[in-house]
Amino acid sequence: MQIRRRPPSPSFSISHMRYQVSVPGSEPQNILEEIVWYKETEVQAQREKLPLSKLKQRIDSVAPPKNFLQALRQGKTQPALIAEVKKASPSKGIIRENFDPVEIARAYDRGGASCLSVLTDRKFFQGSFENLAKVRAAVDLPLLCKEFIIYPYQMYQARLHGADAVLLIAAILSDRDLNYFTKIIRALGMTPLVEVHSLEELDRVLSLDNIELIGINNRNLEDFTVDLRTTEELVNARRSQLQERDIVLVSESGLHTAQDLQFVASVGANAVLIGESLVKKDNPTEAIATLFV
Repeated sequence: MQIRRRPPSPSFSISHMRYQVSVPGSEPQNILEEIVWYKETEVQAQREKLPLSKLKQRIDSVAPPKNFLQALRQGKTQPALIAEVKKASPSKGIIRENFDPVEIARAYDRGGASCLSVLTDRKFFQGSFENLAKVRAAVDLPLLCKEFIIYPYQMYQARLHGADAVLLIAAILSDRDLNYFTKIIRALGMTPLVEVHSLEELDRVLSLDNIELIGINNRNLEDFTVDLRTTEELVNARRSQLQERDIVLVSESGLHTAQDLQFVASVGANAVLIGESLVKKDNPTEAIATLFV
């Protein structure tokens, strides 16, 4: 599945008034494409408010990043847990009404999470970079910036607000961008987590150099159904390559029970990323305990 970037819209003028023309393909085909198209305008507005040159200057005062990959390799649990601070999603709506990112992050820390993931998308997930900064100030765990990255600007935003790792989604990035973006992330001292949804995407990522951390998302991008066998199928198809390169694998989406974790671990996942099934619980610390029995 290929997620398109926003196509150019022709325009014309009448009496000094400019009008946009709707053409075939000018509307997003799915929610992920809608998010990516919105990001293009959102980041442009942010760049106008704070240019990249000034953003880079501010990073000099930020504390060095923590080792996200090492934290997963030395996981406090088996598989290692990346617990997600997440208020809402396009498919589920509001997941937690009384949402306090700091309180949730601390509960995850007490529960034994190895790392945390913080949603920073505002429009579709009701997250923010401010939440990332608040969590960074509250806990010592390595943090993943969960964002729809399409420009280098967003990686510098992530570092400024305390991220130690950044998500890159193969479905929305070209091979050239994936290669370029992973280099930028490493140059900033962070870890790239490259997410795939299919064998085609996995092969694209495995063709890149220095890939150490791959996320396998069990969610189908076309219909949003979830199948944990996606992790099994992709690992089985490229197990030898993954093992030879000592790549850490993260299984994402659809993980709700101890049996789910045991299954993905048994087929090769070294870590799991869990958001909804933890954040909606009144006591996320106790919820984590039920997953690792």
